[in-house]
This record gives sequence, structure tokens and C-alpha cells, in this order.
Amino acid sequence: MRTVLFPLYALGPYLPDFLTPPESEGGITAALGGILRMPRRDVRAELRLLNRVSPLPSWALRLEQGAERREFTELIRRYHEVAVAPYTERVASGIVGHRAPLARALLTRGVEGLLSSLGPRLRWHPPVLEVDYRTDRDLHLPGRGMRIVPTYFSWGTPVALANADLPPVLSCPLNHPTVLEETLPAELVPLGARVLRCVADGLTTGELTQVVGVSLSAASRHASVLRDAGLTTSRQTGPTVLHTLNPLGAALLRQARGVGRENGDAPPALPVREGHRTVRP
Repeated sequence: MRTVLFPLYALGPYLPDFLTPPESEGGITAALGGILRMPRRDVRAELRLLNRVSPLPSWALRLEQGAERREFTELIRRYHEVAVAPYTERVASGIVGHRAPLARALLTRGVEGLLSSLGPRLRWHPPVLEVDYRTDRDLHLPGRGMRIVPTYFSWGTPVALANADLPPVLSCPLNHPTVLEETLPAELVPLGARVLRCVADGLTTGELTQVVGVSLSAASRHASVLRDAGLTTSRQTGPTVLHTLNPLGAALLRQARGVGRENGDAPPALPVREGHRTVRP
């Protein structure tokens, strides 16, 4: 896989647009279908451009042909199963934690607030969005919208599609915090379970004190316990800290609510386990 995929996804100033089709938002199967449906002339032109920037092996230039492209997409699928799929929950958690404060900025301060909250690699100076980029480039929208996509596996600068005629897309790397995955301590139950249910809607520490009816220090403590247990994500947004549910916490809530409805009882207490481990992505 290394000798086949790395030449096409080379680090450098250019990545072929056909490798990141818009269908990618529908998942890996839809993305691979988009690669297969790309017109041969477009694939040929982009491969030749990549070859000028980063020389390709001879087989890569044949990817404009259907059979070779099908074999290539099958290799991508197999790589995804091994290197990406097992970490789906962690990826989703990072994206949810990144998206929640942006959604709040949009709701409270509008588009201006959203564009001002994209940093640190993006700076909003109306009417221009300045981006730390690999090359010196201007992208003019002339009335078109732009899709901003958080990317988990990119650790460099934001990246836009090379073809300025395509619908504008800007991929922005997440800010990867250190993740502490720790099992639930006994003090989490029962108040911590209530805090977890409230955080499902995304709340600041101050809002938690009002909704749950506890002091600020108690709300902060329980929010920290949930975050350290790997159930929530906390992100600093100005003077406040916004707490959001991550996929593991959501799955636990769904399980608890489902059991409660089936038995006609209140949701069960959250499980308690011992031990802890630190994981750095």
C-alpha cells in the first residue's frame, strides 16, 4: 500500500482534486464512487500536473483508465479498513469538539463571529479571510459560498481545491489537544450522569451551574470528570469553556435511555471501572 498510495498523496504544493471528491461527505463508499465517476480527461490532466510537481511511477499515469482506477479505489478501501475505521469514534469526537464552538459562534454572533473564530491559522479581516497556506494564492469567490471542512488527519496548514472553478472548499486541520481517556470514578454517579445528559446539548460551565443546580466549582469538577473519562470534550471559547458530548458519551446515553424505556424504570447508573491510561493521538 505504501508504494502505491504515497506517490498519489505526496506531501507538497499540489494534491489532485479527483482524490478528494465532494461525495466524500457521504462516507468512504460514496467517496470512492466519486473517484470512479470522475471524467477521464480531468483525471489525466490532474495526474500530469502532479507528475510535474512530484514525479509519478509509470503505472500512476494509467489511472485515467477504468480498470486501473477500480483497483486503486479498492486499495484505498482496504487501507481505510485498517488505518482509519478502527479510530472512527476518536475522529468523530475531535470533529464534534471542533464544530461545537463554531456552531455557537454562528448562532450568537452570526457569520462574522464564525469567521472570526476559525483561528489560529485563519484570520477574518472583512471582506478577506486570510489563511496560512503552503503557497501564495488568492481565491476569489465572486458570490459563491465556501465550504469549510475540519480535517482530523491533516496537521499542517489549511488546504483548498487546486481548481478555482470547482465549488470552493477549505479544509482546516483540527487543533489536536492531548486526550486523556480515563475510566469512570465512583463520584460520577448520580450527579455526573445528570451533567452528562445536560451536556448533550452543549453547555458552558456557567450554564451547567444553572441547569443542574450546583455551584460553579462543582459543575467544573463534574465536567472535568466526564472529560477525563472520555465522554465529553471541553474547548475554550473566549472567557468560557464549552462542554460537548463526544460519540462515546452519546452511545452511553443512548444505551442508558434505551434500557430505561424497556424496563419502565429510570436510566441505569453509569458503569464504574478501575484504572486509567493516557493516550496521545
